[in-house]
Amino acid sequence: MTEQSTVTLRTATPATLPDAQTVTEVEHYTDSLFRFRVTRPPSLRFRSGEFVMIGLMSDPDPVTGKQKPLLRAYSIASPAWDETLQFYSIKVTDGPLTSKLQHIQPGDQVILRPKPVGTLVHDALTPAKRIWFFSTGTGVAPFASLLREPETYERFEQVILTHSCRDVAELKFGQELIEATKDDMLVGEEAQSKLIYYPTTTRETSTKMGRITTLLEDGSLFTDLGIADFNAENDRAMVCGSMGLNKDMKRILESYSLREGANSDPGDYVIEKAFVG
Repeated sequence: MTEQSTVTLRTATPATLPDAQTVTEVEHYTDSLFRFRVTRPPSLRFRSGEFVMIGLMSDPDPVTGKQKPLLRAYSIASPAWDETLQFYSIKVTDGPLTSKLQHIQPGDQVILRPKPVGTLVHDALTPAKRIWFFSTGTGVAPFASLLREPETYERFEQVILTHSCRDVAELKFGQELIEATKDDMLVGEEAQSKLIYYPTTTRETSTKMGRITTLLEDGSLFTDLGIADFNAENDRAMVCGSMGLNKDMKRILESYSLREGANSDPGDYVIEKAFVG
């Protein structure tokens, strides 16, 4: 595990890559997690919760010397009104992109394709009393956008973020997010009264342990939060995590009669499937 560190750029450098944006800040949380900020294209418009393609150029081909873009879908972890764009990433030693991306520094350039898409948006859900953001690992990223979006608090009386990770250190991004949201000039006042944070670990000992699916099925989650009326009338949900989480959450939510929604057909819950194989 590495010591948490933050590096910030004050002066951006000119872009030279295709669809290039300049890295302005990098913060490493652990040996496997980091976040970074980049400049925002003036023309970029997106809905909080959407993702874009982020990337770098590959190493030159040993024969031709040509390079090609290495791209991956990343949720924008900052709200639609923010002047810069934040992203939250894993580090994979032998990953085609993240093995390189983890070494970026302020002043470096990344490729950002300005074509946002995604299902974790308010347009895909019908109105209700509560909204649940169920996340594991870096799946918390789109909710970093939605938690600082004023529409979230206009639409719902209660906003609940669950974030499950293996170890305590991996929860740091989410903890900082909650603190920043409650201090936010736009949504802080409503977040103070409406936002509930429910972190759990699955490996290292912590205040609350267990997979969120287990805590849902055995009722511990509802008992802990004092909620006795989880149903299709009161509750809406967004899910972002592993393929296993997505499958289990779909089954659990539909056991409560929640119907899956989409941009073209709003429903009771949505699952982001872009980040799993």
